Amino acid sequence: MKKIKILAITGSTRKNSSNYKILKYISEHLKTDFEVEIFEDLAEIPHFNPDLDTENPPKQVEVFRNKIIEADGVIICTPEYVFSLPGSLKNVLEWCVSTTIFSNKKTGLITASASGEMAHEQLILIMKTLEAKFEENTQLLIQGVRGKINEEGKIINDETNIALQKFISNFENQF
Repeated sequence: MKKIKILAITGSTRKNSSNYKILKYISEHLKTDFEVEIFEDLAEIPHFNPDLDTENPPKQVEVFRNKIIEADGVIICTPEYVFSLPGSLKNVLEWCVSTTIFSNKKTGLITASASGEMAHEQLILIMKTLEAKFEENTQLLIQGVRGKINEEGKIINDETNIALQKFISNFENQF
């Protein structure tokens, strides 16, 4: 049986960030027929420039876009920086605006930060603009994330663990 390919994108460029740990947790708890690749080259994507968004975009952009195209679904997990999405995440999403690669792509959206409300709203708006396919039950806002996950990536808060399990189940049920 063919595995369901998921591209997981962390909005943080920090090594071993809370958002990375959540994506790792999700990848370990999805059913065995899912194969997850965590995209770790966010910082390598050049700044969006409409003049370069042509038939031959920069190589890193092409690689990123192809990963989305080849994936059956996408999960984005991001922090909030200064009441907004991190610039690096917004940048890679801007490279997708002139394409249809997110159109009807099954997508899960997680914002995990101290507060995260503003970034979560922005992420939802951007992904609607890109025509990604997601429901209310495939979105999750985790506030106060640093107190809910330990250094090893173990979820140490029962409510967060339950919320992540529901998110995983709802995401799997899209396929």
